Amino acid sequence: MIPFYDVIVVGGGHAGCEAAAAAANLGSKTLLITMDMTKYGQMSCNPAMGGIAKGQIVREIDALGGYSGIIADKTTIQFRMLNKSKGPAMWSPRAQNDRFRFVEVWRDILESIPQLDLWQDVVTQLIIKDNKVEGVVSKIGIEFKAKTVILTNGTFLNGLMHIGAAKLKGGRIGEAASYNISEQLFDLGFKTGRLKTGTPVRIDGRSIDFSKMTEQKGDVSHYKFSYLPGTESKLKQRSCWITHTSLDVHNELEKGFEASPMFDGTIQSTGPRYCPSIESKLVTFAEKEKHQLFLEPEGEKTIEYYLNGFSSSLPWEVQYKALKKIKGLENVKIFRPGYAIEYDYFEPTQLNQTLETKIVKNLFFAGQINGTTGYEEAGAQGIMAGINAHLKCHKPNEEFVLKRNEAYIGVLIDDLVTKGVDEPYRMFTSRAEFRILLRQDNADVRLTKKSYKLGLASLERVELLKEKMTLIEEIIDFTKSFSVKQRFVNQLLIEKGTTELKQSVKLFDIILRPQISIFDLIEVITPFQTFLKKVPESRKMEIIEGAEIMIKYDGYINREKLLAEKLDKFENINIENRFKYSEIKSISTEARQKLEKINPKTIGQAKRISGVSPSDINVLLILLGR
Repeated sequence: MIPFYDVIVVGGGHAGCEAAAAAANLGSKTLLITMDMTKYGQMSCNPAMGGIAKGQIVREIDALGGYSGIIADKTTIQFRMLNKSKGPAMWSPRAQNDRFRFVEVWRDILESIPQLDLWQDVVTQLIIKDNKVEGVVSKIGIEFKAKTVILTNGTFLNGLMHIGAAKLKGGRIGEAASYNISEQLFDLGFKTGRLKTGTPVRIDGRSIDFSKMTEQKGDVSHYKFSYLPGTESKLKQRSCWITHTSLDVHNELEKGFEASPMFDGTIQSTGPRYCPSIESKLVTFAEKEKHQLFLEPEGEKTIEYYLNGFSSSLPWEVQYKALKKIKGLENVKIFRPGYAIEYDYFEPTQLNQTLETKIVKNLFFAGQINGTTGYEEAGAQGIMAGINAHLKCHKPNEEFVLKRNEAYIGVLIDDLVTKGVDEPYRMFTSRAEFRILLRQDNADVRLTKKSYKLGLASLERVELLKEKMTLIEEIIDFTKSFSVKQRFVNQLLIEKGTTELKQSVKLFDIILRPQISIFDLIEVITPFQTFLKKVPESRKMEIIEGAEIMIKYDGYINREKLLAEKLDKFENINIENRFKYSEIKSISTEARQKLEKINPKTIGQAKRISGVSPSDINVLLILLGR
């Protein structure tokens, strides 16, 4: 007898794992169905988490009580904080991971959650009655009933892989595709489309001449993703390696263009603009004589390497011949060639901000099914869908939505449901209007209390947050009260190229100087060192750096907060189902069509719809009596 569930999650990738874990940890009886229980959270493409804006998302998932950050930390084989030369709004954590351990740790965690059941099977049909989902049917004919269903099918919906002229049905190399769900949803009125992504060749490290490449080591200062203690990696740290293509490589690749599914019309779907295949790069940037490539280790001990920057769907022989002309790869051996994959997605403007579909009640979408790309974007949607599916079951009048000034996750989901996609969506810091507020260091400050109120983030997280904020405030108060004499810091100021002191000044004022780091001053001011002994050693970097950011950027932060508060008034004006837009003749035709299609929840969301002008918004405000 199969039990009845509150939440069923279909798909065990990054979105599915976060969704199932969130729903179960909140108290919903949850079932996670996946094709292969040995591949939870599989890193289908590069063996890395984080990066520009993506690292901020991982920290937000962690602050909410998700697992992506914890698992990334425990499986890290290299960690780097990107963009450290820029302001803290741009700092982005990134980790190389052991892809094999990553899957193992995900499974360990999922198996430890009491309210979560696991099942290996393929879902072939949704049970839908009166436009309301009531469960799923598996390939072996089992009906699983549930109050809510979350689809996180990744690239498996009608997945088709391309290597030159070879076409392979599947969602990932060596794995079958999923059929029937797309057709069922299409028949129900969902708008669907096809997108493309790709992955590069995998290389035998024993055939690489690293002496011809540039070594890229990780940071010495050990940053990590999770705000929880005890998640530090115990794995051996490994280097990445940098090499480049050349005109010889390009010429070899171009010989295969006639047989490329990218150029012969075989692949007609749109690929990711910001992670293009090598053949796309040669066409788009024809003037460039070389492109940078990164060799990334796939694990702590394996000899397998991932060639970042060499994604391709060219015939395998073309890929192989071109590789042999790259410096350091003259004697290369490969484990498998790169390939492109086409898959179904559903236009995300058909979703509410909760990620519940507008067409079928209690049905949620998360991850690549919504037209996104990246593990981090998928995990973020997964945790939000899991939270909202749980609320739908137990508190149907409540929903959990993050605003654009609260999280990158809020920007991501708002972009999807408001603007839709015409290519695989990838998060960048430039997509956020409030980057200074949405820093990687303060995700816990922004989100942990919200999640604790829901019942997801633990009390331990809240106590750690309180300790952090108290210590940061104490450090700032100390710098404002402690006076520094010239003789202790002038030599440092000269070395850093900034003006010497003529008289004693507050430590706070020296930290304000852009040339000076708070860590420089700790080295030369003994009372400051003594004061900072109260900060736990394991959190020293995080807390002291947090204090420095608050000191140096306080004016910018406050100014952005004021701007966010001004714009936030539009987010509180609810217009969902308030108008029949097709009947409002005083707004443009395009605005009527777009507003009718998306049915925005607030004036703020309506303002962000492409094709809706300020004058259209003014008409709506007048009709509301504002």
